[in-house]
Formats: sequence, C-alpha cells, structure tokens
Amino acid sequence: MTDAPNYGFETLQIHAGARPDPATGARQVPIYQTTAYVFRDADHAAALFNLQEVGYIYSRLTNPTVAALQERVATLEGGAGAVCCSSGHAAQIMALFPLMGPGLNVVVSTRLYGGSITQFSQTIKRFGWSAKFVDFDDLDAVSAAIDDDTRAIFCESIANPGGYITDLDAIAKISNAAGLPLIVDNTSATPYLCRPIEHGATLVVHSMTKYLTGNGTVTGGCIVDSGKFDWSASGKFPSLSDPEPAYHGLKFHETFGPLAFTFHGIAIGLRDLGMTLNPQAAHYTLMGIETLSLRMERHVENAEKVAGWLETQDSVESVTYAGLKSSPYHDRVERICPKGAGGLFTIQLKGGYDACIKFVDSLEIFSHVANLGDTRSLVIHAASTTHRQLSDEQLTAAGAGLDVVRISIGIEDADDLIADLSQALEKATA
Repeated sequence: MTDAPNYGFETLQIHAGARPDPATGARQVPIYQTTAYVFRDADHAAALFNLQEVGYIYSRLTNPTVAALQERVATLEGGAGAVCCSSGHAAQIMALFPLMGPGLNVVVSTRLYGGSITQFSQTIKRFGWSAKFVDFDDLDAVSAAIDDDTRAIFCESIANPGGYITDLDAIAKISNAAGLPLIVDNTSATPYLCRPIEHGATLVVHSMTKYLTGNGTVTGGCIVDSGKFDWSASGKFPSLSDPEPAYHGLKFHETFGPLAFTFHGIAIGLRDLGMTLNPQAAHYTLMGIETLSLRMERHVENAEKVAGWLETQDSVESVTYAGLKSSPYHDRVERICPKGAGGLFTIQLKGGYDACIKFVDSLEIFSHVANLGDTRSLVIHAASTTHRQLSDEQLTAAGAGLDVVRISIGIEDADDLIADLSQALEKATA
C-alpha cells in the first residue's frame, strides 16, 4: 500500500500495512503475542543480527503486529518509515537519541504539553543535553537561539493545551537554513488534519495514546522518518553517518539511505532503550486508525460549534480555538490544517482559579481526566494537574494559566455538550 500514492486517506487508514495473514488468511492483523521467532538456520540468524536481512528476531526490536502499525502510520504521514514505541514521551526521547550528545542542545517551542516541557527542561539534563525554549511565533528569536551545538528544532503542529497552530513552513525554512532536522509532534492534529512532512518536517512524533487510537485504551508512541534529511552532510550526526562499532563499522546513512533513521531507531534505539510497544496495544491502535478520518471530522465539527458558543458566554473571558475567526491563528488553519483546527482548545474563565475548579467539578458528560483525543469529551485544569510542575512564567508561555481550563471535544452530540457546559458555567459563576 505504500507504493500506491493514488489511494485516498480513507482507504489507506484501513488497508496500509494490513495484508491477509499468510498462514491463516485472517483479514484483520493478528496479535502476534510472541517474544521470539525461530530462525531458518544459523546463517539466517547471523544475517538478521548483522542487519544484512530484514526480519524478526525478538519482540523488543520487531513484531509483525507492530510492523503493520509502523507501515500504516508512515504511509498516512507520507514518510519513508516509522518506529513505534511505548508512549509519546518515549517517542520524543527516541527521536532525539541518535541526534544528541553531551553538551548539545535542542531549540523547542514554549507552547508544549506540560510533561514535554518538564522532559526537555529537566529530564534530558541527565543525558547532558539541554533545551532552549523560544516563542515560535518570534521567528527571529528561533533563529537566534540556534548555535553550533544545536542538533534539532522541536514543536507541536497543534499545540497542547491551547490548540495554537505552528507556522511549520516558516520554522522549516529556519531549520533548513541551519542544516538541522525539524521534529514535529503531530499528536493533536493527526495526519488527517496536518502532514508536517509536506511542510518541511524531518521527523514526526506521535502519542498514539490520543487521537490515533481514539478510545483511551492503550498508550503508544511513534516516530515517522521523512527519509529526506541528509544525515551525512554536516558531520553533526555521527550516530547516523559514521561507522557504528556495534555493527562492525556499518554506516546507517550510507547503508540504508532514506531509511537510516528508521533502522537506527530499531537496531539501536529499541535494542538499547527498550521502549517497546506491545503487540496488543498495536492492535488496538490499528483498529482505532481505521476510523480516524470519521472521528476527526466529528471532533472538528463539534469543536467549531462548542467553541463558537463558548465565545458568546459572559463568564468566559476568551477561547483559544484556532477554528474561530477571532483567533490570531485562524489564518494558518487553511494552510497548515486544511481539514480543520482539531478538537483541542482552552477557555479562560472570568472567575479565575476557583471558578475553574468548580466548573470542572460540575461537568457531567465531560470526563475529568489527564488525557485528550478520546471519543469522549474531556476536561482538565492544566495548571493544577498536567502543567502543575511549571513555573508561573512557564504556565503563561504554555497557555495554561491559573484561570484556564483545557477542553478536548469528543464525538458526542454537540448540543448535549453545550448543555453540560452551560450548567457547569452557571454553577461555577453563581
């Protein structure tokens, strides 16, 4: 299916990576619940371990169910290959792993999920890496933040929690001029709403836990490789361009070309970091992706209606949804996310922190959970939960102030959602 570019998205989301099982004829991708795989003979085993032949060795590295998912996500994103792993956070570390080293840095957007801000500002220091946080609407500041030790630029296509849309074309020009890979977290948009590779992204990461699976059942992550970056051009990425001691001097970029990052992610990333996606989780995600376009259409339709209603409420100070004409990011929707601005946004309540807490506690249809992208509508007060670890300055920069509530609109009846929000607002501001 990856060789069939004329197939539409709706066809590919069902068929890409899925072939009838050769042993049984099963039409749905089976769950290959196995740890290891029998080699044909000693020569076959040696060829697999030397990366001279593609196949299955051990499920920490490769698994047929996971492989089907990797092919499907890569196809939908327009990438050369993909590596699936245990979570979105794992995907971010695995994306940086071949690029970084002690003393090196990554330039990242201030508008990120709170856990990502902590991962970049605190956790990666333990590897000797560092991150420079910049407002990605200030293109001059992004360029100025890049130095000789910068190895990547990172942002979200539709930023969590505010639903801000990043000008990927402009950021890609900066990354290209600097000879650096652009990594885009496409979790909130999904490839149905945005295809970052078409806007110049080198790598695309996902928390498949969210919209791709779509039903709040499993965690998973994915890194999609565009296959378009020259890892050997600058000498800055020795893990991909120089001889690899663990494979007798093999050079990943020279050997695997457009699939260099993908093979490195499996042969070294999964081998040594062990952030493996289990086959049952892969199966759930494969089934979720089959209805991705249908769900995203409803998410967008509902979000537009609900956000428009919220904007008219006296108790609501502001709504950040980019699908609203009042949004400063509205002009980016048609260019970056032509099928809609997604289902995620925040509202700022005039009653402040106390009103936010009472509002969240008063909702009945909306579930108060630390997740987004579910078929169910979800709500959370980010400043006291998902973004609690941030400073006041970081909260403001991320769009998660004390008077802000994050809303993830599901696929229920929009009028029911509005009625629930109405009664909760009334109670919160009584």
